[in-house]
Amino acid sequence: MPQNRKLLNIELGRTDKAGYRELPESGIVLILDNIRSAHNIGSAFRSADAFKVDRIFLCGICACPPSPEIHKSALGAEDSVPWEHCDDTVELICRLKREGYTAVSLEQTVNSVMMDGFRPEKGRRYALIFGNEVDGVSQEAVDASDFSLEIPQFGTKHSLNVSVSIGIALWHLRLFL
Repeated sequence: MPQNRKLLNIELGRTDKAGYRELPESGIVLILDNIRSAHNIGSAFRSADAFKVDRIFLCGICACPPSPEIHKSALGAEDSVPWEHCDDTVELICRLKREGYTAVSLEQTVNSVMMDGFRPEKGRRYALIFGNEVDGVSQEAVDASDFSLEIPQFGTKHSLNVSVSIGIALWHLRLFL
C-alpha cells in the first residue's frame, strides 16, 4: 500500500447538507455583484461550502439556482449554502452594514489594503463583495464598502478570475478567524 494514499471520500469526515446548516456560523457572507458566468457562480458556491460561508447574496444579473450551469461547478453546494437574490448591491451592502457586517470589496483601488497585510478580527462579521468578470466591483459598491482588499499579484495580468479570488479570500479569512 502506498505511504501517501489518497483518502476516500468516506474517510474525509465531511458533514451532509443538513449538518452543514447546523455548523456554527463563520461570520462571512459573499456578495456577488453582477457576475455574468453561471459557472463562476457555481464555483463560488463550491468554495463557500468548503469554507463554511453563512450565505451568498446573488445581486443584479447573477444567475440563481436551480441552474444546470451553476450545478456543473457547484456539484450540489448550491443546495447546502443558503442564498438570496437581491436586485440592488448597494442597498444590500447598506442593509448588511446596519446588521453589523464590515463590507469589504475585493478590488484594486487607490486605498486598497493588500491581503498579505490584512488580519481579520475574530468575532467581526465580514461581507465580501466580488465583482463582474469585466468591470469588477461597481464603483457604487466600492463607495458603500468599509474598505477594499486587494490580492497581491506579480505577473502581467491585472486581475484574477472571480472564482479564484473568492477561494483565495475565503482561505485567508478562515486562516485567521
